[in-house]
Amino acid sequence: MNLPPYKKFLIIQTAFLGDVILLTSLIEKIRFFYPEGSITVLVKKGNAVVFDYHPFVHEVWEMDKNDKSISALWQWIKKIRKEKFDAVINAHRYFRTGLLTAFSGARHTAGYKENPLSFMFHHCGRFRIGDGTHEIERLNSLVEDFLGNEIHKPRLYPTEQDWEIVSAYVRGKEYMCFAPGSVWKTKQWPLVKWIELGKKIKENTICILGSNADDNLGTEIKNALDGYNKEVINLCGKLSLLQSAALMAGAKMNYVNDSAPLHIASAMNAPVTAIFCSTVPEFGFYPLSDKSEIWQVNGLSCRPCGIHGKTECPKGHFKCAEVIFN
Repeated sequence: MNLPPYKKFLIIQTAFLGDVILLTSLIEKIRFFYPEGSITVLVKKGNAVVFDYHPFVHEVWEMDKNDKSISALWQWIKKIRKEKFDAVINAHRYFRTGLLTAFSGARHTAGYKENPLSFMFHHCGRFRIGDGTHEIERLNSLVEDFLGNEIHKPRLYPTEQDWEIVSAYVRGKEYMCFAPGSVWKTKQWPLVKWIELGKKIKENTICILGSNADDNLGTEIKNALDGYNKEVINLCGKLSLLQSAALMAGAKMNYVNDSAPLHIASAMNAPVTAIFCSTVPEFGFYPLSDKSEIWQVNGLSCRPCGIHGKTECPKGHFKCAEVIFN
């Protein structure tokens, strides 16, 4: 392949944590073809943790999306132009990042055709959703003009210290992981279902993963499983993202919602059972692990009720979650 002589890359993705984890597939591909290249990533504030100690990322920039001022936007444009990137690849579909891309001064710019400023990009991919196209295929369309059609999987890089920290919890144990939380309520399998699952699985150790916001949920599951000969370890808020990734990699199975932990499992090639409630795998966020399973309810006319989750079931019955595992 005749590669353009690029040395400096900027990749932009200011969406949710799961989207940033899947973005690592692009980093893997660029690194493969440009082993001496320098990669900078621009993400939403709080999502830089994905790239802690990442061996292929030179620098991570965080954007405060709450600051929508013209002056903040202008500062970002100046910062990007100052770096003189060879290629700017925008994995976000909206105006603000489109503006950063279009006025980056880069030799090559790429983004989705659906971005309102795509007419100013050198190359456009397509954001096809609902037809089963996976997110990493959509991402690959942004670079296929100069890197071809070969798709690379996402990958995370826990440190040796991360592995040591999680081994202290599960050394010598066979265990399962539950990740019961979600930002969106209609993506979250109900508490009672997690408890039912916990009672039925054979393994005696269950590790519950999540953020500080999921701690009460983890505690409720732990308390409900007392007396069932289960050791339940509530680790919500206690592990970093990369430590959670290391823990999931060693689990016999990881049970997750359609949420960030699903993509952590994919990036670690960890065994995973993905539970899709109001959303559907056809949106392109299904698991990529060699060992994976999807639980969902087919045949509901109201499903999916949106691309993202909702704060409550629009129909009031939440059958897309309640019927799973009956």
